[in-house]
Amino acid sequence: MTYHRGAQRVAPGATVLLAPNPSHPEAIAPVVEGMARAAGTRANRRGAPVCGPDVVLPVLIHGDAAFCGQGVVAETLNLAQVPGYATGGAIHLIANNQLGYTTDPREGRSTTYASDLAKGFETPVVHVNADDPEACIAAARLAVAYRMRYHRDFVIDVVGYRRWGHNEGDEPGFTQPVQYRRIESHPTVRAWWASRLVEQGVVDPHAPDQLVQEHLQRLQAELSALNSERDLVEELPAPPPPGAARQVWTAVPLGRLQQLYEALLRVPEGFSLHPKLARALERRRTLLADPDAPTVDWAGAEQLAFASLLEEGIPIRLVGQDTERGTFSQRHAVFHDLKTGAKHIPLQTPPQARAAFEVHNTPLSEGAVLAFEYGYSIQDQGHLVLWEAQYGDFLNNAQVVVDEFIVSARAKWGQLPSLVLLLPHGYEGQGPDHSSARPERFLQLSADLNLRLAYPTTAAQYFHLLRRQALLLRTDPLPLVVLTPKSLLRHPATFSCPRDLSEGNWQPVMDDGADPQRVRRLLLCTGKVFVDLVTGVRKDQEVTVVRLEQLYPFPEEELTALLERYRGAEEVAWVQEEPQNMGTWSFVRPILETLLDGRPLRYVGRPSSASPAEGSAALHAVVQEGILAAAPGVHDAPGARR
Repeated sequence: MTYHRGAQRVAPGATVLLAPNPSHPEAIAPVVEGMARAAGTRANRRGAPVCGPDVVLPVLIHGDAAFCGQGVVAETLNLAQVPGYATGGAIHLIANNQLGYTTDPREGRSTTYASDLAKGFETPVVHVNADDPEACIAAARLAVAYRMRYHRDFVIDVVGYRRWGHNEGDEPGFTQPVQYRRIESHPTVRAWWASRLVEQGVVDPHAPDQLVQEHLQRLQAELSALNSERDLVEELPAPPPPGAARQVWTAVPLGRLQQLYEALLRVPEGFSLHPKLARALERRRTLLADPDAPTVDWAGAEQLAFASLLEEGIPIRLVGQDTERGTFSQRHAVFHDLKTGAKHIPLQTPPQARAAFEVHNTPLSEGAVLAFEYGYSIQDQGHLVLWEAQYGDFLNNAQVVVDEFIVSARAKWGQLPSLVLLLPHGYEGQGPDHSSARPERFLQLSADLNLRLAYPTTAAQYFHLLRRQALLLRTDPLPLVVLTPKSLLRHPATFSCPRDLSEGNWQPVMDDGADPQRVRRLLLCTGKVFVDLVTGVRKDQEVTVVRLEQLYPFPEEELTALLERYRGAEEVAWVQEEPQNMGTWSFVRPILETLLDGRPLRYVGRPSSASPAEGSAALHAVVQEGILAAAPGVHDAPGARR
């Protein structure tokens, strides 16, 4: 409906933004907080960004049933004083209709007041009668004064009623007959306030009705002047043209990388590093020494990508649960002094940097935090904003944000999201809740170039992917979903040569360079299973493995060229770790069958399952070995059968 679309009004000295609001109650609340944080932040210089809470004021309007009933409200309230998420306080208005659609308050909460949730955060609450405009204005002034002085949240519980049913078209008398008999005979706020002003002699007795008629006439004139096709059909921004991302060159000269990395390795004088980190830092000094040696690991590639972008003036915000260290102890974006606990953030220190960098651990929240980051990225579209899940599976708790905002915002509201999701994904026997980032869900939701989905397998690919995303922020913004590694973070097969960073570029499809004249079996796959295929078993020279590094937009042109190169292959198989009803098989199958032009296509992977993975590490190992053994041309795999 049109009232979901949002609006913007610019007045002298102020800009008012009304964020687009889906029907899913309260999902917009953390989005608005993220927009406010971005609007009040300056990130155009080296170091940490500077946040000014007095330049922006978030105002959140809640329903009474939703305020206490939707968990995202509690998550949002919890962010109010968290570093990296504080906005200087929000004003919360509860539009308290004393009714949740058709549900009475006693059926919708266990507390006396709808606002009682805020008590747990020591947030001031004022209850005010919605029939008393003067009291409502006084409450609003108190809220603003408190917020501006203490930079904390404030809640106004505006207790009123809903005169008509839901959407002004429902019949409330079906479920609340007694309440609505009273409402029918109760004067409206306008009528009550008008009579009071007349009694006080403030206005002429005829003035209230005259004002109403004049206002209605103005509205009718505006409506009559509208052309339904020209004025009421809003144009949505077109998706980026196909192939636009291919025009971006992401390589960085080796000398520049070496200078940046040297700056990142410097530690303040007197700073006491943990001995293990000190030894690791010393080993990393040779990361870029030999241009042709595979020495660049995943974390090093990420750090170099960020440093080069900061040098180019693109600010970066990286957040997530345990993101400062990295869930798998791979990142260490923040060093802690062993003696004092003081922090040192290397990416805030390079003298070449022309933009701010921030990294934050987040509360144990996915829904509100991801929505906050979405709002931040929408408000500041020149900012590279990344949210990292502890495990990709945990995105389940934020599926509403994905559906309502990240994948559909351009189609619904004309917004251009560019948020990056880093989702650890891969089958290592850690069970159903630590294996899959559910790529099938994103592939099902992909259409009209609404996102980019990548599953990179080398450090250089990750480097170029991050840089490409940042360089496209202004021209072709799209959300980026990255299936990132866990066990492969330190696997030599994922390491890259410095020359791959300084002379290469993003490759949506890669193969292992086999002789096409000898290849008889072609294995197609994506992600971690490629490493398993080429390192865990021995292949004969009649087999080659091609992996899709980009799943959407689907790299049809590049894959067609590779399939033509291996046209002599008699057998083609799609290999995946995920169950057959998950992962990428359902998405790629019809595309591959068309491209193969009659050549048969086999599936090798787990059978369909209700669970993403086995609950036993031992069973996982057996199944994984079976997948590798079943891949055409694989020899010597444990339990392999030909």
